[in-house]
Amino acid sequence: MFTDENVQYTDVSNAETKKNYVIPEEMPEGAYGAPRGEYTQVENKSTPWKEGQRSYSAFNYEFKSMHENKPRKAPDAHPTHDDPERETQQPYENS
Repeated sequence: MFTDENVQYTDVSNAETKKNYVIPEEMPEGAYGAPRGEYTQVENKSTPWKEGQRSYSAFNYEFKSMHENKPRKAPDAHPTHDDPERETQQPYENS
């Protein structure tokens, strides 16, 4: 029989992804030609970073577990940055 003490809650992987990945604003400095923020640096995030949060990158695999231990085929390509010590990586632990 299950009791509340024995069950550890985990969210489904797409909900974990939504919490952990930060989507950048399309135009963080405002509309094209707008004088707002002309002399201030553009920030990607206005709140403090939490544990495990990161931004999306166009130069990374979306589903890293699927590409685990598979070398890139293009000559002189950089490594895939997977963790050789682990089979899966967060937030795709149980997906």
